[in-house]
Amino acid sequence: MILEDALAALAQKPRLYLVERALGAHSRYALRVRVITDRALVALFADNMFRPVPEDLQRSVFGEKPFTLLALPYDKLDPKRYAGRLRVDPAKGQTSDIAVVMDFVERVGIVYGSAYLGSVKKLMFTVMNFLLPEFGVLPIHGAANVGPDGDCALFLGLSGTGKTSLSTDPERVLIGDDEHGWCAEGIFNFEWGCYAKMIDIDPKKEPDIYWAVMHEADPLEHGAIVENAMIYPDGTFDFHDRRLTENSRASYPLSFLKNADPRGLAGHPRVMFFLAADAHGVLPPIARLEPEQAMFWFLMGYTSRLAGTEIGAGEPRSTFSRFFGAPFMPRLPQDYTGLLEEFLRRYGTQVYLVNTGWTGGPYGVGKRIDIRLTRRMVRAALSGELENVPFWEDELFHFWVPEECPGVPREILRPEETWPDKKAYRERAEKLAQDFRREFERAFGGLALSPRIAAQCPG
Repeated sequence: MILEDALAALAQKPRLYLVERALGAHSRYALRVRVITDRALVALFADNMFRPVPEDLQRSVFGEKPFTLLALPYDKLDPKRYAGRLRVDPAKGQTSDIAVVMDFVERVGIVYGSAYLGSVKKLMFTVMNFLLPEFGVLPIHGAANVGPDGDCALFLGLSGTGKTSLSTDPERVLIGDDEHGWCAEGIFNFEWGCYAKMIDIDPKKEPDIYWAVMHEADPLEHGAIVENAMIYPDGTFDFHDRRLTENSRASYPLSFLKNADPRGLAGHPRVMFFLAADAHGVLPPIARLEPEQAMFWFLMGYTSRLAGTEIGAGEPRSTFSRFFGAPFMPRLPQDYTGLLEEFLRRYGTQVYLVNTGWTGGPYGVGKRIDIRLTRRMVRAALSGELENVPFWEDELFHFWVPEECPGVPREILRPEETWPDKKAYRERAEKLAQDFRREFERAFGGLALSPRIAAQCPG
């Protein structure tokens, strides 16, 4: 029904835009995508975010048949026609007039009524996440970069945890900021561009991203897109204005970053970071995870839900999104965790949990960890400096915390030491552990997961 309505609506448009691109920098796993839309902005976004079609597409496991994406961002479905078939939108008190859908058999996707450009990007991300494990490829919601010695690092995390900011490092070459595949030959980017959060962006702390979006250039040579941000009649932006939304975004080609490799290929990761913006303020800023612990944290995908990406998010609370991208990971959990365990053990990748959230107290009491300190800890992990320091085991959360880190105050490594009220810290830590236990039982209690993974649940 939705496809019929989409084709009928497109047939009435005075002008359509066709964009022929692909996803997957590794041509063996490249998927052609044909975007058809009535909006030039959506076409530009697809041109920014999706890759050129590789010349050797014939070697792809998907063949040359394209996935077709129809995008009608400002049309709406008829609620009466879909009554009882689509969910009731509680904000409108009627059947939803928006749909983002995909058909894996016919290779068709439709964005109907959603003008958020992320709907286009995430629909295709979901398609890749569904298809790739069949061919032994682990899809990753995360960023990747490469150091001077060719060492690859991955940064996994939900929206707002710092994937783009931490992976955009002047000392390392960016492979991509959000969507990758891990195959037997290494890491490959799905995309051609970046889609960075812009709320509170500071040109001093994130100069590369700011320049990529805001540098002056001829309009036909620029192409960066800013959405969901306050703009004034004189053309200036206020990226600190969060009255309508914190989900301000910018889309730009990867080539706009001064230290990026648009080829989108790298070797196997030496280090993998799981990012969590912990608003409870109880997780350490960095901790080492053993393979079973890494599988547990990968499965849970913890962060704190903050106002921004999701409409209606108010006071922060614990949220869990399996594999750091639950809505976009449609297969059974063991399809992803099995590949992760296989690759971690085969390639010896070290995993760290990094808290990019709060310290000294929960949100509203403590303060957010300075991204410059987080960058120093990340670099210590990448350089191997953390391998030479002693660690202690956190018996509540089951991970290993460094006692020191070069260039970082010792007290910040132990979150309890940053809280004025130690009793309040312990109560908050136990509360978070309870959140983990409840979610693990709710989401995975009925699955035959390995006891080795279950044993890593906090508490």
